[in-house]
Amino acid sequence: MASARPRAIAVRAGSAELSYAALDASAAALAAELAELGVGADAAVGVCLPRSVVHVIALLGVLRAGAAILPIDPAWPRERIVGVLDDAGARVVISAPGLAHDLSTDGRTVLVRDPAAPPSAPIRGPSRSVPVGPDQLAYVIYTSGSTGAPKGVEITHGNLANLVDWHIAAFEVGPQDRASSVAGLSFDALIWELLPALAAGAAVHLVPEEARTSATALQRWLADEGITVAFVPTALAETLMASEWPSAALRLLLTGGDTLHVWPRPGLPFAVVNNYGPSECAVVATSGVVAPGERGTLPTIGRPIANCEIHILDSDGQPAPAGEIGEIHVGGANVGRGYRNQPALTAQKFITRQVRGAARPQRLYRTGDLGRWTVDGEVEFHGRSDMQLKIRGYRIEPDEVSAALDRHPLVAQSAVVARGTGPDCTLVAYVVAKDQAVPRAGDLRAFLTERLPEYMVPALFVRVASIPLTANGKLDRAVLPAPMPANALPDAPFRPPAAGVEARIAGMLAELLAVQAVGADDNFFLLGGHSLLGTQLVLRLRDAFGVELKLRDLFDAPTVGELARLIEQEVRRLVMAMNDDEIRRRLTT
Repeated sequence: MASARPRAIAVRAGSAELSYAALDASAAALAAELAELGVGADAAVGVCLPRSVVHVIALLGVLRAGAAILPIDPAWPRERIVGVLDDAGARVVISAPGLAHDLSTDGRTVLVRDPAAPPSAPIRGPSRSVPVGPDQLAYVIYTSGSTGAPKGVEITHGNLANLVDWHIAAFEVGPQDRASSVAGLSFDALIWELLPALAAGAAVHLVPEEARTSATALQRWLADEGITVAFVPTALAETLMASEWPSAALRLLLTGGDTLHVWPRPGLPFAVVNNYGPSECAVVATSGVVAPGERGTLPTIGRPIANCEIHILDSDGQPAPAGEIGEIHVGGANVGRGYRNQPALTAQKFITRQVRGAARPQRLYRTGDLGRWTVDGEVEFHGRSDMQLKIRGYRIEPDEVSAALDRHPLVAQSAVVARGTGPDCTLVAYVVAKDQAVPRAGDLRAFLTERLPEYMVPALFVRVASIPLTANGKLDRAVLPAPMPANALPDAPFRPPAAGVEARIAGMLAELLAVQAVGADDNFFLLGGHSLLGTQLVLRLRDAFGVELKLRDLFDAPTVGELARLIEQEVRRLVMAMNDDEIRRRLTT
């Protein structure tokens, strides 16, 4: 597109924008710099930058060099970032000035890029990329791992090309479109948002962080930017589908990442498309338009995309009878190479099997997801067959959380499970204390925050004398006690709420949950809170403070003190242009 439409806008982030010619020149300059460092085919290059036009340049520059993108979220703890870089064998990482010193180690080069600085590459004619074959790596995505450490999924250029070609054709994306980039910086959905849009000549608009996790702010931003094609994670998409849309350029709302629980309401000005696919299969394996109107069942995950196959197999590895639930296996052009540095796990999950009715043995990825075919040839999703979790759209291996928790000096053993379903789903850690010690929940939470992304840190910590096991030595989840104040690890001695925001929130909780007294460190969920009460609390907080919170915020900030700090941050953000007197009025009246 740099030669066909050099002056057209390729990427825009607020007031910063980049034409296709400038994007091409900047990516080419970075690719040349990487080549001088010896970066080539199958080499993973870390990209650890905030969302910005410079971040997009970095992603494309790595691909132009013939290397593989290793996306890293700068918000991760340093230990996880360095661990992923080491496991991937990344000898080069592109990062921002504030992070560079943390990532420098013997033998690793850090290319520093200022996300706020405009690209400085001279704009010349279109430059050539390093030729790549379909079997070469395009990117490596790290997901939660059952062995206690994240695992890297290797996706090839052939896998990626099929995704790009399908997306452009299926959604008729072209230069007339404006696409959004909303997905998390370490997720493969980000690559799905960017590359098909750029390949089709569309303009990509990068969402500001304050709008990325708020349905109200995101809806306003989508409308203001004139976005025509948007991917939005399931939880936010469900809210957008129920919202009023007086006018908008949006024609396609793509969603995925979690089970879709609602149907679009009639009268929406855009089509809703539900998508499904594990990271091991280049983001999307099935896709389908969700018709408006309640059906009494959950929406399906659609049909296989172009050049992709879905096999629903029984315990013998053969096609499950019509209408019966089996394990979803993915075959075809989107199936990735395997796991980086893990040949045994690759052999276990990426299998070659002769399926009845197929002409020859096929290479399949075992998803661990359950599903069944509908009479219309679509796939119904029926959850997981193993213990892997999805909480608020994030893929989590409980054993990775438990392995990190067991490294705490006061923890002898732990188990991590999910309690509840849908929006009520909460990550709970069961802890056996070492030597009669009583670790505090806050200390354990802080310990994990230094080692894991925030979405992997349990909301609740429960003390147990031992981890219950079944007769064959596996965790007996049915015997684990329900979290309650009597068995919860102490967070801190009772601390009365401070005057002002904390006191007002504590009063709301006491009234809503019918309890006598609520302290600043009391946990909403341990006091008996759930999603229905959480929705009521969010509405009360909005009326009281004028802030637009969401149910997910209660999982991230479940105590009175944490909620108070979140509300204070939101109020300050909303009234930055106002004076201090107005801020105090909002927080105290």
